[in-house]
Amino acid sequence: MGINNKPYSEKRDFIRMKIGAPLNAKLAAASEIIEGLCLDLSGGGLQVETKQHLDVGTEAEVEVSSDHGHNPTLKAKTKVVRATANDAGGYVLGLEIIHIIP
Repeated sequence: MGINNKPYSEKRDFIRMKIGAPLNAKLAAASEIIEGLCLDLSGGGLQVETKQHLDVGTEAEVEVSSDHGHNPTLKAKTKVVRATANDAGGYVLGLEIIHIIP
């Protein structure tokens, strides 16, 4: 079934999983590490909350780990596709997964 034939609530290619896991992101253009929280994860990307703003188009290697020590940790090269301010003074970023890092 094509995306245009799906009911509106199911137009996403991948289901989002809410996970609330710690996130570290290393910016591709710098050695800076940004900490945040991965709010949800899908096959195509992540939604994360950070205190730092990142411009759309910024690339970063991210690592998402579990508070419970579960393995494997997700490591991926990503690109910022959306950045909005939230009510807590931080930012919610939409990150597209470019590729998974083994």
